[in-house]
Amino acid sequence: MKDLMQGALAELAAVADRMDAAAVEAACARILGARRVMLYGCGREGLMMRALAMRLYHLGIAVSMQGDLTAPPLGPNDLFFAACGPGDLATVTALAGVARAAGAGVLMVTAEGAGPSLALADQVLLIPAQTMARDVGGASVLPMGSLFEGAMFLVFEIMVLRLRDLKGEAAEDMRARHTNME
Repeated sequence: MKDLMQGALAELAAVADRMDAAAVEAACARILGARRVMLYGCGREGLMMRALAMRLYHLGIAVSMQGDLTAPPLGPNDLFFAACGPGDLATVTALAGVARAAGAGVLMVTAEGAGPSLALADQVLLIPAQTMARDVGGASVLPMGSLFEGAMFLVFEIMVLRLRDLKGEAAEDMRARHTNME
């Protein structure tokens, strides 16, 4: 068990070492510059996007998840932020097209450098990690796309810290926005 944990941590550390800090900073600036942000992701990538949406809300950012009943329409000065680990997902392509047609910006987080879905993005945040699309041969100790999904969580938490600092928010401000309905 300990060997598996150490192996997974080493893989996440290797992904972190290959991250482009300027791209992370640019994604943070894009989020802060948006009137409102709508997030989307499929499967476990979608769960990581939901986790980010929660923290963006705690930061006081106008945020929603695509598909939720209270999701607003997107338009100019809005941002559609989608996860597209393999670089091409039919739903991401369709939704990015709708967002662009409405005048919203499109930011995508991916593990791939190119793909049909990514061609619709104004900006791409690359997380260089194994996805389910490249899990053949057991390159990662983690199954399927878990390395990318775990790296998404880690990168997003670092982005939240950076956004918190850029906005001048305190931990107490974030806690004050946390639900009291648990």
